Amino acid sequence: YDENDILLKAATAESMSNHPIAVSIMEYCKNKNIEPLKCDKYEEISGMGIKAECEGKIILAGNEKLMNKYNIPYKQNKNIGSVVYIACDGIFIGSINVSDIIKEDSFKAINKLKNVGVKNIVMLTGDTEENAKFVCNTLGIDKYYAELLPQDKVSKLEEILENKTAKTLFVGDGVNDAPVLARADIGVAMGGIGSDAAIEAADVVIMNDCVSKIADGITISKNTIKIVNMNIVFAIGIKFIVLILGAIGVAGMWAAVFADVGVSVLAIVNALRVLR
Repeated sequence: YDENDILLKAATAESMSNHPIAVSIMEYCKNKNIEPLKCDKYEEISGMGIKAECEGKIILAGNEKLMNKYNIPYKQNKNIGSVVYIACDGIFIGSINVSDIIKEDSFKAINKLKNVGVKNIVMLTGDTEENAKFVCNTLGIDKYYAELLPQDKVSKLEEILENKTAKTLFVGDGVNDAPVLARADIGVAMGGIGSDAAIEAADVVIMNDCVSKIADGITISKNTIKIVNMNIVFAIGIKFIVLILGAIGVAGMWAAVFADVGVSVLAIVNALRVLR
């Protein structure tokens, strides 16, 4: 098998998936004018990869767990990045290395989250130990759990929730993240690249997929709650004072009007500060 054979098999298996790695492989094959063959059968194996049947051949494309599941001996690819192992009819034929590029916005996001008071940032990923460690060290993430299946992410979140001292926020974009987004105190999904299931399960959706907007959302929330509490204390406090003054005959009609309409107007004007 040469490079084109491996890419053709990979493109055929990945052609019906919307996973970022699948999209990357398809883009690469498109640039090399490699057109995928039509699949007769197609199956996504959660947390492992894809099994496809084409022209009587069974193609597997996925991680090491997929190769181990079907007892296929393979040559390990130790390069940094996500590795997709390709097998055809039970025989390993090669692997494809897909390296993530850490966006500038990710550095900004971690710094901003720490600046707004986030105490502990943990990464839950299905990626390899090496990739997870590299990303965490590069971005300054406090802790990571790697090579997790979808159900493992829920288990890890349960552990975090048991030991939490504050609210736990989870950010995700894939179908596999939907249960975790629903279980977290606050779920945040990406609106552009996020799956429908993730968006449906989340409490907050970031439309432009900028992770740094999470910190902006926290800041806006804190300011909003601060102003709401201020208005509640101000409105009830003034009404209570005027009520007492009215009961002892000190406050008249105009004081009562101010306590009702005036306080409402001042509370609305104060609330307009949220727009800033």
